[in-house]
Amino acid sequence: MAVTGNELIQVMETWAPQSLAVENDRIGLQVGTRDSEVRGIVLTLDVTEKVVDEAIQRGANWIVAHHALIFRPLKDLRTDTPAGRIYAKLLKHDINVYIAHTNLDAAWDGVNDVLCEKLGVKNTGVMIPTHTRKLKKLVIFIPKDHHEEVLRAVARAGAGWIGNYSHCTFNLDGTGTFRPEEGTNPYIGKQGELEKVEEIRLETVITEDIQNTVVEAMFQAHPYEEPAYDIYPLDLPGKADGIGRVGELPQAMKLKELARLLKEAYRIPGLRMVGDGERKVSRVAVLGGSGGRYYPEALKQGADVYITGDLDHHTALDAWADGLTLLDPGHHVEHLVLERIAQKLQEDSTLKEVPVQVTEVDTNPFQFI
Repeated sequence: MAVTGNELIQVMETWAPQSLAVENDRIGLQVGTRDSEVRGIVLTLDVTEKVVDEAIQRGANWIVAHHALIFRPLKDLRTDTPAGRIYAKLLKHDINVYIAHTNLDAAWDGVNDVLCEKLGVKNTGVMIPTHTRKLKKLVIFIPKDHHEEVLRAVARAGAGWIGNYSHCTFNLDGTGTFRPEEGTNPYIGKQGELEKVEEIRLETVITEDIQNTVVEAMFQAHPYEEPAYDIYPLDLPGKADGIGRVGELPQAMKLKELARLLKEAYRIPGLRMVGDGERKVSRVAVLGGSGGRYYPEALKQGADVYITGDLDHHTALDAWADGLTLLDPGHHVEHLVLERIAQKLQEDSTLKEVPVQVTEVDTNPFQFI
């Protein structure tokens, strides 16, 4: 059965819900239609004309990017301009473009967790909490022959996460009763007759932001015409989401040693360093992209060194004066998350037959000489 953009978007937004994005961020489907079949996916940091040409050459009709293609309001759609040529090629070749930006920055196992992982940073927590997801308990009553199918469907939609454990459920055997009335088309039983069915009560936890997605997945997998299910609010704190990460290096090291480690781990030819290279650092704050304005938050979290991109002169001076050391590997290091996106998509059972490829185009506009 053909996979559509709806399934692709569901996988992405189960991992990085749009609710995690900062206000007014340009995310989601920017070109195309959700109902378009997914024949191939190209992953990129930025959507350039060369990336679009690569997708055309590979026969891929979906591009998943981190940075928005449409960021500023369009004044025109002239196809004799560099930007216009991109839109023309996308539309001519029916290529869809989906964006996951600050929601992927904030998502667990997203941009900032990948950057921390590359450096071996441990015990990471959110640098700037933005909100806590409300937790709910979902209870579903399922005939035994469809139990595993429904369980897998709701888990794929994001239900059942406790910490780093997925598919967390509790299951209890029981007997369900119902009588199909006139106008029904029951999966089990006959109209007008009381039916008793061996069922399993499945309990799992969901977050409020994915409730509709999970319930829709449950309805699609459940065999009953009218599935029985309950949703209860939980008076428990959910995991905090937010921008950036703070954690500990495996061992304290000199700032210049960390700089060399970062160059190798992030596969970059150079970076900018602010502070005494001989100073020992152990607590690290990391924020992929352009995070200079958040350096006071890194200080509040007790960081010795702050790793982020696009630092300007005066921000660097202010942070240095406040006692914070800085490493600026550039904005483009966010491309390291593309390998993680590929892994997430290829691990999902609905997309396992779809070709997923990280772009071979270098979209970094800067070079070291």
